[in-house]
Amino acid sequence: MKVIMFHTQNFEREYFIQANQKYKHTINFLDIPLTLLTAKLTKGYPCVCCFGNDPLDASVLKELAKQGVKLLALRTVGFDHVDLNTAKKLKLTVAHVPNYSPYAVAEHAVGLILSLNRKIYRAHIRVQEHNFSLNGLTGFDLYDTTVGVIGTGRIGSIFARIMTGFGCHVLAYDPHPNPGCEALGVKYTPLEDLLSQSKIISLHCPLTEDTYHLIGPSELELMQPGVMLINTGRGALLDTRAIIQALKTRKIGFLGLDVYEEEKSLFFENHSLDIIQDDIFARLLSFPNVLITAHQGFLTEQALANIAQITLANIFAFETGKGKIYLVN
Repeated sequence: MKVIMFHTQNFEREYFIQANQKYKHTINFLDIPLTLLTAKLTKGYPCVCCFGNDPLDASVLKELAKQGVKLLALRTVGFDHVDLNTAKKLKLTVAHVPNYSPYAVAEHAVGLILSLNRKIYRAHIRVQEHNFSLNGLTGFDLYDTTVGVIGTGRIGSIFARIMTGFGCHVLAYDPHPNPGCEALGVKYTPLEDLLSQSKIISLHCPLTEDTYHLIGPSELELMQPGVMLINTGRGALLDTRAIIQALKTRKIGFLGLDVYEEEKSLFFENHSLDIIQDDIFARLLSFPNVLITAHQGFLTEQALANIAQITLANIFAFETGKGKIYLVN
């Protein structure tokens, strides 16, 4: 099938080329984002492969349908950037990658915890400047620490397993308890109890209407002073303005983010010579106890290979009717 791929990143191109040796799709790799203007380039391509930062709103979808597009192959798990109602009306099939490597994201969350706790990012800068003082770098043992996990699906359950390996007491909140977590000794509690009892809280739940701004002023009020909060899920799980206030009062002692509410205008691009216009994000960067990575939790060799394989398999299944296609509509 002829495929036009938007927003292609250098780190993923080689994996798609390698995976495509099996499927033999004709792929046109573009590094530009998909917009209402660039959607006109899709004429003659029945499949458009999209990145997580490509806004697939009604206007873009209508233009794609006008150009003859039939399949939107998302190379992401999330599909909250797609107007699914409009896609359905236009008879556009939307496929995604439901699972690529839950270990990658779970391990990244643990990396944020270790870096924040032991001040590794600050220590590295000091040593580069020949400053070998240890003042201000004191951390705490993870052993015997209570850790709260919000969401125990594929990623959250792996994160819980890793933290039990550190000797932590793991609490969990999920409307659907995971028997595998319970077998590890993870204790399911109401959200309020998890927030008040955990020294470290990590979010691994999907973004829905119910979880939008799941952590806001009232939830922060329940947390322990100096709590460590980690988010590798979706940016809008946190009310960022409330988070900033909690950082200012030291209610939050450590904040680790791999996602941000308004990341689509920032992440995956080089803005090193730009003036950041997002005042909220700029304020987050000003805190010494905040560690932000630019949505790289998924970025492992295994995950990239799986994303390419599943995306191209979705396209093959749509074209031939053979194999499984992971639909979201």
